[in-house]
Amino acid sequence: MPPSVLEQVWRESWGRLLGQLMARYGRADLVEDALAEAFAEAAEQWSRSGTPDNPGGWIRTVAGRRVLDARRRERTARRYAHLLVDDGVRPGPDPAAGQDWGAEGVDERLPLLFMSTHPALSEEVRPALALRFVLGVPTADIARLFLVPQATMAARLTRAKARVHRSGIPFTVPARARWPERVEDVARAIYLAFTAGYAPSGGEVVVRTAPAGEAVRLAQLAADLLPGRPVLEALAALLELQHARRDSRMDAEGRPVRLVEQDRGRWHQVEIDAGLRRLTALSPTGGLAEELRLQALIAAFHNTAARPADTDWAAIARTYARLETITDSPIVRLNRSVAVGEVSGPMAGLAVLRAASDRLPGHHRVALVRAELLRRDGQSAAAQEAYAEAIAACPAGAEREHIRGRLAEMRPAADGPSDGAD
Repeated sequence: MPPSVLEQVWRESWGRLLGQLMARYGRADLVEDALAEAFAEAAEQWSRSGTPDNPGGWIRTVAGRRVLDARRRERTARRYAHLLVDDGVRPGPDPAAGQDWGAEGVDERLPLLFMSTHPALSEEVRPALALRFVLGVPTADIARLFLVPQATMAARLTRAKARVHRSGIPFTVPARARWPERVEDVARAIYLAFTAGYAPSGGEVVVRTAPAGEAVRLAQLAADLLPGRPVLEALAALLELQHARRDSRMDAEGRPVRLVEQDRGRWHQVEIDAGLRRLTALSPTGGLAEELRLQALIAAFHNTAARPADTDWAAIARTYARLETITDSPIVRLNRSVAVGEVSGPMAGLAVLRAASDRLPGHHRVALVRAELLRRDGQSAAAQEAYAEAIAACPAGAEREHIRGRLAEMRPAADGPSDGAD
């Protein structure tokens, strides 16, 4: 059997199959393991006997049998329950009862999405559980996304599945009156999963493109499953626009490439167009939806500039100002200082930067932005001092080497590299 057949079933049907099993058995801790085991059995059997006429149905049947086997083992274990120490945790619903998870015709992946991002679960595990439950992303890929060992992520997911059962977190679509708060839970979880793919850790700036792309796919699915929700549409637009630049963010040696130096011919125009369609359909609103919309708008200004010189920095500066009003974030102000520096000159950018530096003491990005603005203003000595400060504050890794490179460009070749900032 060609591997692509099973891979296609996994990618296109995992969430639906898991949802169907959840609707029947109501046990996240059993059905997810059973479904994974059914796929493993399919990989072995189909290679020998060929692909069945209904691959999804075959896998669902095998997974169902695995769940029943697990329940029989549980019943056997309960016969000896008097020998076990009660952990004080109230069990969840009867696994044999099934659950009413919503109106007929609702996509099975929708209650999975709400269940995996339930506020009873810790914030750190929600995005991982959503990727695993809704899309079937392998645990190893999720571990790479969040920069933890595979065993650690497997343990987190196992504990989360047990928590779902023990806490009685329902496999259901919440009442519409609760949708605004729950949809934001969904959006925050997906956004966290995506940013983990691009956020540096320990000084390393490693773009984890494939698993970050799964977060984009999850955002698109959430927006499609819950149409008309601005927070999900804005999220999908932002992630599509940001992820479209993935192939130009790093050079061949794994070093970050500044936006102004990126090869725009490597940006994915089809994805940019998709993000722009979502974005242009949105109107200003409030809360998280507006935060995401404004971030997407900033990304759109960059993505639609054919050349760096064509970038509408004035519009970007205005958008950052609106975003700062909503978030009061020093990181937003840091980014705004760059835009203001492009529009009104480096000294104006430095004036904006001062407030951010007060709230981000010792942050290497503050020193780096200061260095870039001073460099543009012709203050070479002060810029070099700021670069050295940024190097000293930045953890060892690709980003610090990038800053070293920026500093080396300013120094005469005869001077050689300086170690004083280490």
